[in-house]
Amino acid sequence: MLLQPGLTCWRVEQADRVAFLLDNATYFTAAKAVMAQARRSIHLVGWAFEPLTQLEPDERGEGPVEDTIGGFLKQLAKDRPELDVRVLVWKSALPIAASQHFFPHRARRCFHGSRVKFRLDAKVPFGACHHQKILVIDDKIAFCGGGDIGADRFDTVRHREADGRRTMPWGKVHGPRHEVMALIEGPAAAALGELVRRRWARADGEMLEPPALSRAEAAASYWPQHVAVDMTGVRVGIARTEPRWHGQEEIRESERLHLASIASAKRLIYLENQYVTSPIYAEALAARLAEPDGPEVVIVSTARAPSWFDHLTMDRTRASFLKQLKAADRYGRFHAYRPYTRRGVENIIVHSKVSIIDDHLLRAGSTNLNNRSAGFDTECDVAVEADASDRPTRAAIHRFRARLLAHYLGRRPEAFAEAHARLGTLAGAIESLDQDNRLRPLEPVPLGPLARLIAAYHLGDPADVSDAMRPWRRKAVIEAERLAFTADLRRQALRLVARTDEPFPPPSARTPTARAV
Repeated sequence: MLLQPGLTCWRVEQADRVAFLLDNATYFTAAKAVMAQARRSIHLVGWAFEPLTQLEPDERGEGPVEDTIGGFLKQLAKDRPELDVRVLVWKSALPIAASQHFFPHRARRCFHGSRVKFRLDAKVPFGACHHQKILVIDDKIAFCGGGDIGADRFDTVRHREADGRRTMPWGKVHGPRHEVMALIEGPAAAALGELVRRRWARADGEMLEPPALSRAEAAASYWPQHVAVDMTGVRVGIARTEPRWHGQEEIRESERLHLASIASAKRLIYLENQYVTSPIYAEALAARLAEPDGPEVVIVSTARAPSWFDHLTMDRTRASFLKQLKAADRYGRFHAYRPYTRRGVENIIVHSKVSIIDDHLLRAGSTNLNNRSAGFDTECDVAVEADASDRPTRAAIHRFRARLLAHYLGRRPEAFAEAHARLGTLAGAIESLDQDNRLRPLEPVPLGPLARLIAAYHLGDPADVSDAMRPWRRKAVIEAERLAFTADLRRQALRLVARTDEPFPPPSARTPTARAV
């Protein structure tokens, strides 16, 4: 099994029901319905939080104050004195806050004097951020994925080119955007509640108790009626990233799960992510592409990052990532795509972070495929793993992948699944059904002198705290350390698949490979 507590994940817990929600229109509506049923606690953590966000906007992006997330939470807290409502948001750096209309500071003003407890969390190393996106209600049901509740995050599965519902409070219409959130009911949701309470204790110093539900409250179902259930009675792994800071040990479960998953794939690796830049993942994928009988590798990512900083740093580094995989693809099994709207006018911002390995593992969360998400920022993903005998869960993973790809192409999931079965490859199915040219090849861009410098040193994308503190080390040293670390993690991933008990060597035992020297 890939989900190994203490190595590739923190915990593995039972989930009574699980659904994977496509895009924030679905998430916002479901979150509103579930929060309306809360009796003891609503705990939300995020990278961003905009209190003016309309949960169900009209065609002009407007609606009543009670439908904004800020107004909705304040009213719930006022009407139910026994309800503990808390919001914990990263205290973003000034340039980022300014680019987002100072969302954290406006949120603090919104909740001032209300019963909602709002905190800004700065308990991370300099330059790092809190990137987890989790919403837990009464420890009974929880959302976890890539979506923040923000004014520039709303979109539907149709990704219309002109959609007034994407109008932000200050009048600008943001572009189409794709997100995936997992909805989980049962003990796995309670585990996410514990994770959120630990975050609150580190940020605020207050250790919260689990919600004390009455027998009737514990028996009640909070599942939103409009959300179809994808899986029942499955085990869910929770994988984290936390940086080493102020005596807190570094946690790299998310990275290890990615590497173990890549090593275990037999037929297909599907990666949908905002950023694909990490050289560790590039090497792991390149090694699989070089195998004569290795898996097909399909990546979906954004054509161009929406912010100038990300375009300057992540997009440039992604070019090196793609070039390495193309060079390794001697058997023609690598394909990368960038999604566009129906008429091809606008590129769709892919903000989701999804990994699907064969019909074996389905993972969604906040973890990007970059260096920061592996050891510098805080992250949280959830993953469902199905063994060979678990046909219902494997079928559910298969259906979700078809639904995910079909929604980009404007097709029915059944049509995509049929094309995939008939043609035998995911890329073949995509290209046979993509008559509107919605999924276009994602090509590496030419690198000029500045871009080559950014790509070589991963400026803005440090691998860990020490890397962030020493961004101008000689390239040879950087490459030697990374290659040695990559080799260690690859050996670890192979050991996981083989289920051996050989210990993973400590950092002091790592030595550069001959190639690195």
